Amino acid sequence: QAFSLFVQAKEGPAAARCPAGGEAVRWRCCRLAFAELSGIHRHVALQHAGDIGQQAGLTAKQAAAEVSPSSGPAPAGNAEGLNGPSRSSPDISDTLPDTSHLSYDDLTSKVGEVLLYYCYCEVKDPEKLCAWQKALCQHLHLTGKVRVASEGINGTVGGSKVATNLYIEVMLSQPLFKDILCQEDFKSSAGGAHCFPDLRVGVFKEIVPMGIDPKIVSYKETGIHLSPQEFHREVEQYLSQASQGQSDTILLDCRNFYESKIGHFQGCLAPDIRKFSYFPSYVDENLELFKNKRVLMYCTGGIRCERGSAYLRSKAVCREVYQLKGGIHKYLEEFPDGFYRGKLFVFDDRYAICSNEDIISACRYCGTLWDQYKLCSSQHCRQLVLTCPSCRKKGLTACCPVCQEKELKVTSRASGQTLKEECECTRRRPRVPIEHVSQRMLDAGK
Repeated sequence: QAFSLFVQAKEGPAAARCPAGGEAVRWRCCRLAFAELSGIHRHVALQHAGDIGQQAGLTAKQAAAEVSPSSGPAPAGNAEGLNGPSRSSPDISDTLPDTSHLSYDDLTSKVGEVLLYYCYCEVKDPEKLCAWQKALCQHLHLTGKVRVASEGINGTVGGSKVATNLYIEVMLSQPLFKDILCQEDFKSSAGGAHCFPDLRVGVFKEIVPMGIDPKIVSYKETGIHLSPQEFHREVEQYLSQASQGQSDTILLDCRNFYESKIGHFQGCLAPDIRKFSYFPSYVDENLELFKNKRVLMYCTGGIRCERGSAYLRSKAVCREVYQLKGGIHKYLEEFPDGFYRGKLFVFDDRYAICSNEDIISACRYCGTLWDQYKLCSSQHCRQLVLTCPSCRKKGLTACCPVCQEKELKVTSRASGQTLKEECECTRRRPRVPIEHVSQRMLDAGK
């Protein structure tokens, strides 16, 4: 009854419901207009549970269970989280934060940030965690990508500062992540919901796609974690020894070639691979390179090193395997002018964020210093390309001459899915490069 009365109060005058030349608008709430009953019901359920609870003399939690349009009343029993001991599973609405005290503008401000995080833990019901994550992000008007698996969760989401702060608060209070996930596990950078085209939340076999069954190579067998300060000292020592030809260490970049191309640690070995799923094959083909070596690994936020170091350790060829905790993100917070030079590639519409003024990459066509990626102009390729404003004005907007000179034909599967055709860039690059690394190459950085 409280829900019905609240919706009724948001109904506009009949004369104003169908303005000339426009669509019918029957309800208005939070500066939004609704023509369908389902639309206003969903909005009220997600945004005004607390208000309705006060009207009905209920607690906010009870109200959330009663007003949810997608579920019935919460079952009786003590629910301690998605995977905690409980006699009944809590409804998703029970785990959504109360935002009734916040305005629509608070939650949708374009001045915000992008969060990057992951948490390895045992998830007994990935589908339920996925549904909760989707509802939570929609509730807070967040966009981005979240991968859920039986081995944990990996996400990067963008929204207003108010929304991202509330997201972190809710994640830390979720019993599933209690005593595992902490505040410092969330890496942040300036941005917002506009940094992603939409919200994508799904269940996968791995929370980072390495292509190896988590039961075969587990995150539990990871390398030794080094704090940014410890990693900085290790890199300093490595560079000093390498300059004297005495280093027994490899500084390994676990990212893809287009990431390391615009930014990397000095003196690193950066594999020329297109996907992280090629990393295991890269290790297999270059085992001799790692024999009896100390390996210092790093990636964007730390998650690829978790599985990558575990795979490298499983080969039993390295003397020691270390990894940068929190990845480049956390390192740059501590050492913005340290041993990492250039931009940090990110998987959203920004493509890169910076902490120093160095530009270490060049325009694909004229060779001038340039590090701002754009998508290849060929609609059937869509690879990233570094082409400076001057060359773009000349029409040089593709990743290679093949894409520049002609439109590629679309190849389709029987299912109707469109395949990307290979162009000169991908055709001439070995899927898994075999390294012939001299000490001089390691000294200079690749």
